[in-house]
Amino acid sequence: MTTTRALPDGSPRPRYDLDALLAVAAQVFTERGYDGTSMEDLSRASGLSKSSLYHHIESKEQLLRLALERAVEPMLALLRAPGATTGPAVDRLAHVVRAMVALLAAELPSVTLLLRVHGNTDTERWALEQRRSFDRKVAALVRAAIDEGDVRAEVDARTTARLAFGMVNSLVEWYRPTSQAATDRLADQVATMVFDGIRS
Repeated sequence: MTTTRALPDGSPRPRYDLDALLAVAAQVFTERGYDGTSMEDLSRASGLSKSSLYHHIESKEQLLRLALERAVEPMLALLRAPGATTGPAVDRLAHVVRAMVALLAAELPSVTLLLRVHGNTDTERWALEQRRSFDRKVAALVRAAIDEGDVRAEVDARTTARLAFGMVNSLVEWYRPTSQAATDRLADQVATMVFDGIRS
């Protein structure tokens, strides 16, 4: 982020590219809720005038959609990665768990926002449907791992998927990425806790 003209208090006025603006918007939407956020709120949080905001986006809902896409698109893409599509189902599931931790660390504001939407707008309903699609595909992976004999037969696939990714999703409450190595260690810890509990 570079700076340009000064704000009224003399501090530098931020100049955002779209990526930086989306990170700020995701944080504000998470804190205030989409309905409770005005363009004035976004202007204050970003340090940009409302006219400058409209240089980047056409509307508040477009800003919400773009912020959510930063979480949704890579979340669905990781299910199409080779690690999630080839090999034993239990290994594919482990890949998805670790990749989701990495995504959360890389896109923490947008992933947090995705977990907070309530379905009050078309964009929020779209985001919720993407989450449901992801959950269904993960549950199918658990079911495949059960069928292959690598996951205990008595566990329920859908419940197991929810519990595993409930653990991953809870990281947004406290985890603040410091390095790639720290994120990798955390991903290993999460995977160990999940798979020590469900392997046959």
